Amino acid sequence: MTDPSNPLLSRSGRIPFHRIRPEHVVPAVRTLLQEARKEIEAMETRAPSPSWEGTIGALDALTARLRRGTTPVQHLLAVRESRELREAWREVLPELTAFWSNLYRQEGIWAALQAYDESQEAAGLPPLERRHLDKTLNEFRRSGAELGPRDRARLEAIDVELSELQQAFSENVLDATAGWTLHIDDEERLAGIPEDARNRFREGARQEDLDGWVLTLDAPSFLAVMKHARDRELRREIHEAYLARGAEEPHSNLELIPRILELRQEKAGLLGYNDFPDYRLEEQMAGTGAQARAFVEEMVARTRPYWEEDLALLQEHASAGGLDHLRPWDSAFLIQDLRKENFDLDEEELRPYFPLDRVLSGLFQLMEKLFGFRIREAPVEEVWHEDVRHFEIHDPELGLVGTFYADLFPRTEKRQGAWMADFLYADIEGGKIRRPHVATICANFPPPDGDRPALLSHRDVQTLFHEFGHLLHHCASRVPIEGRGGINVAWDWVELPSQLLENWTWEREALDLFAAHWKTGEPLPESLFARMQKARRFMGGWTQMRQLTFGTLDLALHTDFRPGNEDEDVLEWVTRKIRPLSPDDHFARAHPLPSFLHLFPGGYAASYYAYLWSEVLEADLFGRFRETGIFSRETGRAFVDKILSRGDSSDPDQLFRDFMGRDPDPEALIRRNLGDAA
Repeated sequence: MTDPSNPLLSRSGRIPFHRIRPEHVVPAVRTLLQEARKEIEAMETRAPSPSWEGTIGALDALTARLRRGTTPVQHLLAVRESRELREAWREVLPELTAFWSNLYRQEGIWAALQAYDESQEAAGLPPLERRHLDKTLNEFRRSGAELGPRDRARLEAIDVELSELQQAFSENVLDATAGWTLHIDDEERLAGIPEDARNRFREGARQEDLDGWVLTLDAPSFLAVMKHARDRELRREIHEAYLARGAEEPHSNLELIPRILELRQEKAGLLGYNDFPDYRLEEQMAGTGAQARAFVEEMVARTRPYWEEDLALLQEHASAGGLDHLRPWDSAFLIQDLRKENFDLDEEELRPYFPLDRVLSGLFQLMEKLFGFRIREAPVEEVWHEDVRHFEIHDPELGLVGTFYADLFPRTEKRQGAWMADFLYADIEGGKIRRPHVATICANFPPPDGDRPALLSHRDVQTLFHEFGHLLHHCASRVPIEGRGGINVAWDWVELPSQLLENWTWEREALDLFAAHWKTGEPLPESLFARMQKARRFMGGWTQMRQLTFGTLDLALHTDFRPGNEDEDVLEWVTRKIRPLSPDDHFARAHPLPSFLHLFPGGYAASYYAYLWSEVLEADLFGRFRETGIFSRETGRAFVDKILSRGDSSDPDQLFRDFMGRDPDPEALIRRNLGDAA
């Protein structure tokens, strides 16, 4: 029942992002749901004689079609949000959520799957198909397929309410970020802020027909002030505004957070779990909430001596600089100042050597040297904004394996941060890629300024490599079953390819591919590289403890917080919980809970620990590249063959052993990030 006039129902060629309008959303989603319900009826009628194609195959095809029609809308809400698009999505979101919630509790489908599981055909399935069947059966159980009608109905209501609350949370953060500006007419207040940032602030004022400068809360603006502004009051004002996102009306999330936590806990309880982390982590590498907490607590203990040294250094520098006390809006500025003092390194010194186009070109050269992937730009008209670029990825053995979009600059209608999203999974048959994978990487890097190109900080370069690692995980997949391929893996394994790729941003030979001055073409000077290397572990304890603080906060919220207690203010509760990991009460209060997209609309609920868990693994895994050469094609292709292309076709522990020939060395991360014992 496809309608060729509705781009969301198009099945030919690329996703027509340039034609998608808000008015397409409601009819497209309802058409897709109607088609899906007919497929479900057909599956149920085939139940007496179950087969792979009639059960698992049909279910996978049904869900893939529905995702193809709805994923573009969710993406546009992140990169080209408008009031009309938001309203259209909100209209159908309850219907869509109810369908997904019910799908895995449909008695007819559940009966068909169980019947197939007991069939002679299922008994002889190859390992991949057997794994997929087992995982699918468990997904149904985890969704409430074995519950009675009353509990199934309650789970559906929970899922619908959660989807609406999480969407509202995201909208509040976007609106609060886009709605805040600060007009400055005294240039002295901008002392210390790099020229490129000041130029962007001036352009922002010009667009509003104002003299002077306009500051915003987008990432490039916020970081420029926090790291470089000598005006302490300006830093405080921007910092407090940033933390206030989602904490103040009319964009407050403070009532949404307890309700989201309460519903997650109720869902876990209905399904027979002690708490939400136990439910969420059952199929992750950690396995249980207790295992995740034990990992975080151990890492906190290992990190604390380094963190205490870093804190003492910051406090001493604050006093030497005339500050009577250290405050949260001082730390980034003081760290930047200390880095310059101790290592003669200002992060802004590096920026001219990282023009975006050259970094992309060098990244692509690295991908070809290391993995054999040839990447070329292939412009298309089907983009959602004029800044968006389109590329193809070619594998030396399989040909065109993937295409991707790159959307790398901030806009008011685009959410903060950097991320990768998968749009389409390849059609893989007989080891051949018949239709390529499709994905995107998005970021909020400082845009070009006049005749000067977009210049990245080294942290931005790491971010680009990180998101590209996720992209490769999707586009390099050779698993013929989508649910077991690409980034459809354990959440505490999914960060490994992305974090691994960041390592090359610290290697001289890799930097020589892309680090060159945007005006002169001069490569990154050896003296500057040496200073950069010496500063690599600087404030490593401080940085790692911040990551652990978020992991602690996440697990505690989903385990210990009791939303039903009306006397319990969630912000104060969080402040008390993270106080032992904070320098003082001021730092403990400076948490991002009301705008914490990772935990609420994002996918990291009860899983924020996964960043560090994966980092332990990749720090060890990179050792093999160091031993064989960071451009070793043999090692690179082994990584593609044994990890990158295999998705969830085997347990992550086994994939790690397949590549490394042994179990992980947990000390690898400490050695790399923190060095010798503090």
